[in-house]
Amino acid sequence: QVQLVESGGGLVQAGGSLRLSCAASGSIFSIKATGWYRQAPGKQRELVAVLSSGGSTNYADSVKGRFTISRDNAKNTVFLQMNSLKPEDTAVYYCNLQQYSSLYTFYDYWGQGTQVTVSS
Repeated sequence: QVQLVESGGGLVQAGGSLRLSCAASGSIFSIKATGWYRQAPGKQRELVAVLSSGGSTNYADSVKGRFTISRDNAKNTVFLQMNSLKPEDTAVYYCNLQQYSSLYTFYDYWGQGTQVTVSS
């Protein structure tokens, strides 16, 4: 079992910055990837950024050039630095960790979510 705890959300004006953190604990091994997703009211959850165990990254087009995902392996923590925030970035942000359960399958763990609100 893996537990994920997010922090760093809040209210910020458009153009501002926030840094989200996600601390993982428990049986942390055979990790496929860690990432951030978000869900705005009335919308489906969407991928924001993902960081593979090998170090490759992938970002949603809407956040490229503004958001950066990174990790501190020693602290089992993944970060999402969000700059130049826009009102459309307002959502609940969820941390995700994918752990291999077999050679070809993996299990998704989710944090409880942290609210990010960007005012215009």
